[in-house]
Amino acid sequence: MPTGPSPRSRRAAFGRLWNAACVLLSLTALFWAGNSIVGRAARDLVPPVALAFWRWSIALLILLPFAWPHLRRDLPALRRSWPIVVLLGLLGVGAFNTLLYSGLQHTTALNSMLVQAAQPPLILLTGVLLFGDRAWARQVAGVGLALAGVVTILLRGDWGSLFDLRLNVGDALILVAVVLWSIYSVLLRKRPAVHPLSFLAASFAVGVAAVLPVYAAEIAAGRRIVASAPSFAAIAYVSLFPSLLAYACFNRGVELIGSAATGAFLNVMPVFGAGLAMMFLGERLEGFHLAGVALIAVGVLLATRRTAARPGGGP
Repeated sequence: MPTGPSPRSRRAAFGRLWNAACVLLSLTALFWAGNSIVGRAARDLVPPVALAFWRWSIALLILLPFAWPHLRRDLPALRRSWPIVVLLGLLGVGAFNTLLYSGLQHTTALNSMLVQAAQPPLILLTGVLLFGDRAWARQVAGVGLALAGVVTILLRGDWGSLFDLRLNVGDALILVAVVLWSIYSVLLRKRPAVHPLSFLAASFAVGVAAVLPVYAAEIAAGRRIVASAPSFAAIAYVSLFPSLLAYACFNRGVELIGSAATGAFLNVMPVFGAGLAMMFLGERLEGFHLAGVALIAVGVLLATRRTAARPGGGP
């Protein structure tokens, strides 16, 4: 008497999932949205630098057995390109997540998600500034609207406070993190031509090395992990879901529909994040959130519409 699906049917189901870009990218957006929720929820249990350090350390340990054969072969190429590998590891792994978790000590997960919604147009703007990428008038207008939306959220709808420089430190840290992620995303075009797992492992290693001295300083300042089941659950979540699984789904999505269309698709991340923040953290959706996200949404649509129409485009 059969007790469950056969191995063949399971492989077929996995094959269908592995080729379903919408499902894979929805999971990516959900896992990355959950990263901000967990970072906010665990703020009194796991200090921010500790969360970043153990996230990438555990993710690296899990990844290494799979990446090792490729890493051994690609090591000479990684050594030749060490400046860009180190820079990308510092920006995308070390700095971004440390700043994100630090910001979540002082602001809500909802604010964090909405500020991160400006990433697509900021990536466009960064490409123009660093590499002279061509930007259409529609894209420039989109960048402007999205940035206006971010400022609306940062100032909590009170534009008069812009002149008083009354910014929430958490929002400011997350905005810096988003800017650094935009630089990382644009510089990815300079990464060495190695296997994705090799590059991922090298990036994780650089990030861990960069965070280690900051983590030591955090411990010296008396901030330590509260030994409890919720603390370990938070570390386990961020190590597995927004790190390994989200990256695997994201990379496969790029293979299936291209990085430009993938980036546009991930604009659903703030929607997941807002729902999770209200569901699990009891955070409230305010009027300035709605105004800001409306500006960001229109800006993102304008900025990515032309790019998203070219699914084979690179980062």
